[in-house]
Amino acid sequence: MRGLRFFSQAARCRQTRQARCLPLQIGGLREGAQINSPLRGSPGCLLLRPVSEQPDHSTTEPGQPFPKDGKLIVISLRSGRLANRLMLFTQFIALSEEQGHRIINFAFHSYAHLFETTRRDIYCRYPVARRRSWLDIVPGVADALRKTRICYQLVCYGSIWNEHLPIFGRMVVTLREKPGSKVMPLDGPEIQAQIRDARIVFAHGWKFRVPTDWIQRHAEKIRAYFRPIEEFEHASREAVERLRRGADMVVGVHIRHGDYRAWRGGKYFFPASRYAGWMQEFAAQFPERKVAFFVCSDEPRNADEFPGLLVGLGAGSAMGDLHALARCDYIFGPQSTYTQWASFYGNKPLLLLKDATDRLELEKFRVSWLDE
Repeated sequence: MRGLRFFSQAARCRQTRQARCLPLQIGGLREGAQINSPLRGSPGCLLLRPVSEQPDHSTTEPGQPFPKDGKLIVISLRSGRLANRLMLFTQFIALSEEQGHRIINFAFHSYAHLFETTRRDIYCRYPVARRRSWLDIVPGVADALRKTRICYQLVCYGSIWNEHLPIFGRMVVTLREKPGSKVMPLDGPEIQAQIRDARIVFAHGWKFRVPTDWIQRHAEKIRAYFRPIEEFEHASREAVERLRRGADMVVGVHIRHGDYRAWRGGKYFFPASRYAGWMQEFAAQFPERKVAFFVCSDEPRNADEFPGLLVGLGAGSAMGDLHALARCDYIFGPQSTYTQWASFYGNKPLLLLKDATDRLELEKFRVSWLDE
């Protein structure tokens, strides 16, 4: 695949750059290019453009501290499940918007089919490509590549190999989270210095984060990029509208049991009876309004577990539940990227429960900017 030959191309370009290469520009195609591959270029070079075609980034937009230099960022490690991968992808989208980079994310393949944008693009690129790759156009090719995970394995092991044997020097770098680090700030001086001269950057880890105001500034573009396919739009809309017909307000409740029985010693595992108590507590704060609850869980639930409450149970799938939560007026649940994403995507106030003694005070609810 042409799109995966970047190691050999980078080496040749580095050796002959002064002799016969025009200045490098990674992350886009010239007008009139025949195949839309993010790594395609003339023999020995990566996506070459004449100097006259390169955009002028001599001035920066308000709040943008770095010049736009068009690096290609390759997310090279799968981190957790759906919400974790959405959260990580979002950090790099915000970085790309701020600094003008482009992204390939083969690590998102497991969930790419759930979203309108990524289901059409084997590379899971950001920004959205102007033209589709031939790998997506030829029937069956993209699906086969996703199932074999060969693209992901190549970049995953390629990033590790490059870290231990950096034969391309500063042109290709691997970012890896440090053991024991709580957060790896992508805007920090250490990471910015590491990637400054790079053309290709592998991101191998989970803890990479950008400033909250970057997420806020580009929130609408991020939400538009992650629009779910119609199946889940419909299921989530119907699940919440069914409750709205008989209520003035719908509150989303996420009950996570499963792995939370053991995770961190069961710290965030709360029995269904405790959630019922929280629901009663919330409804009591709106005595003049009829409050309904959309309850989703990773285990089967029964409406009888929530006596005296108007309850709807699930939207038929984890993806449907996620976007149904995003349609509710308020959301609460245990510490989880799942509810954080629902809050961010729907722009709805969220309260993360961290202890069984927590109180559902309205002033504690806030829209998540994926920063917890």
